[in-house]
Amino acid sequence: MKIAVMGAGAVGCYYGAMLARAGYDVVLIGRAPLVEAVRANGLILEMAGERHVIAVEASEDPATIAGAGMVLFCVKSSDTEEAGRQIAPSLSEGTLLLSLQNGVSNPERLQQVTGRPVIPTVVYVAAAMAGPGVVRHEGRGDLAIGGPGSDAAAEILNAAGVETVVSPDIVAAQWVKLILNCAYNALSAVADMPYGALVAQDGIPGLLEDIVAECRAVADAAGVTLPGGLLDNVRGIAKAMPGQYSSTAQDLRRGRMTEIDYLNGEIVCKGRELGVPTPINKTLTALVKLAESKLD
Repeated sequence: MKIAVMGAGAVGCYYGAMLARAGYDVVLIGRAPLVEAVRANGLILEMAGERHVIAVEASEDPATIAGAGMVLFCVKSSDTEEAGRQIAPSLSEGTLLLSLQNGVSNPERLQQVTGRPVIPTVVYVAAAMAGPGVVRHEGRGDLAIGGPGSDAAAEILNAAGVETVVSPDIVAAQWVKLILNCAYNALSAVADMPYGALVAQDGIPGLLEDIVAECRAVADAAGVTLPGGLLDNVRGIAKAMPGQYSSTAQDLRRGRMTEIDYLNGEIVCKGRELGVPTPINKTLTALVKLAESKLD
C-alpha cells in the first residue's frame, strides 16, 4: 500500500518512517530542504540511541499523493484549508484520510474542503527535526483515532509498530489533548523552557491547575464530557518528558509563526461563543503573539 504524508515535519516524518520501516511505500510531501535531503540521503530516524536510514519518496508536489490508500495530514492548523484543497483532486475513492493535527476543529475543516470523511487523530509523540531529513524521536508515539474507517487505519498503524487505539469518544480525546497543549505550549514558549524546568518554577504548578480549570469550564459548556484524572495527566507530562520543549517553543526558536490560535486561542474563541470567561488563555495567547511580532 502507498501511504502519503502531507506536511512532513517532525510528526509526519516520524510516522512516515515507522510505516516505511514496516514495508509500506511512503511518500513525504514537504518543503524543498527536506525533499532535497531525503532524496540525497534517505529519511534518517534517530530513535533509542540508534540511527536508521529509511528509503522513502519525497516531493514538494501535493499531487504526489495520487494512488495512496492512506494519507496522514500533518500540516499546521493555519494551513488546513489551503493544503486540503491542494490534495483534494488527488484523493482516491476510499482513501483513509487522517488529521494528525493540534486543536479540535481541523478534521471538520479538512472534511469541508476535501469533501471526504476525515479520521480525527490524537497524537502523543515527542519528536523534533534535528536537521533537514533527520527526525529525532524523544518519547511515546501512540495515537488515538475515531470515526468511520478507524478500524482499518488502526490495523495498518498497529502492524507498523505504531500503537493505535480506536477511541469510543474521539471528541473527548481531542479535547484532552487540546487542554494538555493549552497547559504547556504557551508557557514553554514564553519562558523558552522544557517542561521539567518549567514546572519547577514557583507558581507554575498552581497556574497549570488554573489553566486546566478554565479549559474544563469551556469544555463543559460545549457539552464535552472529559474523563477523570485530567489534572493528573497534565502533571504527568512534565514527569514523562522533562526535557521536551513544546511545539510552540520550537516554532519560535526556528523563527516561525505558531499554532497558538488553534491552541489557547481556540479555547478563547469557544469561550467567547459560549459565554465562558477565559482570561488566562487570553493572556497566554497574547503573550505568544507578542513573541511572534518580533519574528523577522
